[in-house]
Amino acid sequence: MTDLRHTAAALLACSVPAILLFAAMPAMAQSQPDAETSAAAPAAAAAEPASPHTFTANVSLVSDYRYRGISQTNLRPAIQGGFDYAHESGFYVGNWNSSISWLEDANPSVSAPVEMDFYGGFKNTFKVSGLEFNYDLGVLEYYYPGGYNNPRPYTTELYAGIGWGPVFLKYSHAVTNLFGFNDSKNSYYVDLSANVPLNVWDLTLNAHVGYQGVTHNSDASYTDWKIGLTKDLGKGFALAVAYVDTNARESVYTSVNRGRYLGKAAAWASLTKTF
Repeated sequence: MTDLRHTAAALLACSVPAILLFAAMPAMAQSQPDAETSAAAPAAAAAEPASPHTFTANVSLVSDYRYRGISQTNLRPAIQGGFDYAHESGFYVGNWNSSISWLEDANPSVSAPVEMDFYGGFKNTFKVSGLEFNYDLGVLEYYYPGGYNNPRPYTTELYAGIGWGPVFLKYSHAVTNLFGFNDSKNSYYVDLSANVPLNVWDLTLNAHVGYQGVTHNSDASYTDWKIGLTKDLGKGFALAVAYVDTNARESVYTSVNRGRYLGKAAAWASLTKTF
C-alpha cells in the first residue's frame, strides 16, 4: 500500500534488448573489394528484430512497509514482489503484492494478511520546445483477500503524472471509498518526487513529499516526506535506505490493538532483486 497505506505504486519501464550484428569478412577481402559488401548482407539478415514486449519481475525485503508514510505492518518487516508486462507503445499492466498486518491490527476478527495491487496504464514521452517530458496515465486497484466485516478497504484510484528529468509529479484520485474510511470517495493524493543520479558509487538520491487528502475526514488528511539513497549493487540487486516521516494525527493512525503510532519518523531500508 504506492501508501493509510504504495504506490504503487511505482513505475514500470520498457527495456529493449540489444541487437547483435555479426559481420564476417572473407580472407580475400583486401584483394576483392566486393566481398565485404556480399558478406555484410547475410549478417544483417541474421540480426533478429528487437521484441516489442518486455516482462519483468521483482522481489523485495523491507524493514517496514510504508505506504504514503504510514506503516502497513505495525513497524515490522515485510516481503513484497510483483510482475510487469510492458509494450514498446507505452502500454503496461502489472501486479504487486505485500505482506500486511494493519487490517488485523485494527480488528482481530479480520483475516487479511496480504495486499494485492493490480494496475494498468500508458506511459510515454513528448517534446515541447526541445524539452522532453514523460507522462503516465492509469488505474490502480488495491485488493485485500481474506475475511472481514464492512467497510471493506478495497480501493480504486485513477492516476496521472508528468515528469521532466529526475522530477515527477503524480496525482491519484479515489473513485471509491479510500481504504475503509466511510464516505471518503474522491479522496486524493499528490506526490512530488525526484530521483537524481549522483554519479558516485552508483548512488541515486531519492526525495519525496506527498499530501493525502481524505474527503469528509479532515483529521485523516496529512503530509508525508522521505529522503534517501539507492545503491545499484549489480546483477539486478539494489539497496535503498531512507528517512521517512509524516504529520499524520496519532489519534487516527495509531494501531487500535497494538497501540503503536504508524506515522512516526523512522529509518527505513530495502533490498530488491529485479529479474
